[in-house]
Amino acid sequence: MTDSPVSPKDGKELCAAVYARVSSKQQAEANTIASQLEALKTRVRADGLRWQAELCFLDEGYSGGTLLRPALERLRDQAAAGAFDRLYVHSPDRLARHYPYQVLLVEELQRQDIRIVFLNHDIGKTPEENLLLQVQGMMAEYERAKILERSRRGKRHAARAGSVNVLCGAPYGYRYLGKYEGNGQARYEVDEAQAAVVRQIFAWVALERCSIGEVCRRLREHAIPSPRGKDYWDRTTVWGILKNPAYIGQAHFGKTRVGPLRSRVRPQRGKPGSSRRGVSVYDTPPQEQIAIAVPALVDEALFAAVAEQLAENRQRRRASDRGSRYLLQGLLVCGHCGYAFYGKPLSRSARKGRPRDYAYYRCVGSDAYRFGGQRVCHNKQCRTDLLDQAVWQDVCALLADPERIRQEYEQRLHRRRKKAGRPTEQLTRLLTRVRRGIARLIDAYQEGYLERDEFEPRIRSAKERLAKLEGEARASAERDAEAQQLQAAVDQLQSFAQRVREGLQEADWNTRREILRALVKQVEVGEDSIRVVYKVTPLPCERGPKGGRSQDCGRGN
Repeated sequence: MTDSPVSPKDGKELCAAVYARVSSKQQAEANTIASQLEALKTRVRADGLRWQAELCFLDEGYSGGTLLRPALERLRDQAAAGAFDRLYVHSPDRLARHYPYQVLLVEELQRQDIRIVFLNHDIGKTPEENLLLQVQGMMAEYERAKILERSRRGKRHAARAGSVNVLCGAPYGYRYLGKYEGNGQARYEVDEAQAAVVRQIFAWVALERCSIGEVCRRLREHAIPSPRGKDYWDRTTVWGILKNPAYIGQAHFGKTRVGPLRSRVRPQRGKPGSSRRGVSVYDTPPQEQIAIAVPALVDEALFAAVAEQLAENRQRRRASDRGSRYLLQGLLVCGHCGYAFYGKPLSRSARKGRPRDYAYYRCVGSDAYRFGGQRVCHNKQCRTDLLDQAVWQDVCALLADPERIRQEYEQRLHRRRKKAGRPTEQLTRLLTRVRRGIARLIDAYQEGYLERDEFEPRIRSAKERLAKLEGEARASAERDAEAQQLQAAVDQLQSFAQRVREGLQEADWNTRREILRALVKQVEVGEDSIRVVYKVTPLPCERGPKGGRSQDCGRGN
């Protein structure tokens, strides 16, 4: 057995440390760090040095683009304390990804008289050898940046071509089929069992006005496992499903990007103090995202209704946190300027020494102090007790006869059908005929029966006609879906009316507020009129003032 090497300074036995790193969680789980560690131990033993477990520094799942790594921090502290004489690292990019960081760490360790040993690189002893190592490091960084840029551009090109293989994975409700399973092209296939759960979640929120917490409770009551197989659903999982445009047939590529690391006031609970990746994730603007067509699970009208309900739930939660003092708080909108109304109690001078149980609803636009001393609206303020009673009586009348909503909805559908084009069955036959014609044209061109000059205008005309028919078919399918939504929406309202009809006049303040929140979209207050706008599912393309959606059963008072 040979003697261990000793330090030339003090004659003590040399002590070695090892450092290993992998960037991603997948690499850490695949034990690639174990292979690095085994190679380093073999080299340490071959050099005849002793090795201690406490001098093994491992950063699992941390990016080399940052110096804020727990194991690297401990290594630098131990180096400053003189705990080891040699550091073994698999390659320079394991120590740091960026060349300036590599130079900083190497020079820092060398000032501590620590020799660094890379398994696939030798640190030069002459200026020429050091220059060569520096050039190799810069070239490696350049090649990495070039590969990343090519990969990014290639993915965006594939996304524009409609390829789903650039997406991270199939959302809940779909199965990802690779190009070998998908007949030469990767695609999403609908998982009918999961798709039924997705449609049920959307229906609960859009039609029954459920909160995300209520959806999670119902899923657990029905013993439906989560996407990860758990017996309970996280709110973030349900939120992600409800906000994912893939379910209306538009999976988006490039929804996020990486950027500079955000500063943190304190570490998140249960998270490390420093970021593993050294970067933060930011949302990209919608115009920079690329939509890829996938099979739709819900229609756009239902998706839009869910978005509106989520926004209302958020507003409602904030109002409940602040505390509500007025029955119509959050529902009143000025019919003149569009600003909200708010409740304002009577001042002592206005009371004139007499007890008064009411306040006033006042338009925000009528407050001059909010707009630099110049009011933007001259709408009148309304007594809270009178307006509350008028709106409540209108709601009671609606619940007593919900059939009127069905009649209003059917009239609007009838008017739209009269303006509509060809029925769905006829469009389906025409689409089949045009697609066959396009296929025959292509076959004729490939067989040489058509010249290019003759083929190109004919195929262009056929494709234009196909695109027009496909647009008509989508519109026709939307009209058919509207009829189904009509039945579901009105049935839901009738069921709700049946449950709450009894005891409406004796309902307390909290019960009245809950019913108003469930049924009323907004109350438009004009100079001499009041319009109650109810939450029946709107017809697509029915637009109100200033481009907003108008609901289907506004009633003037």
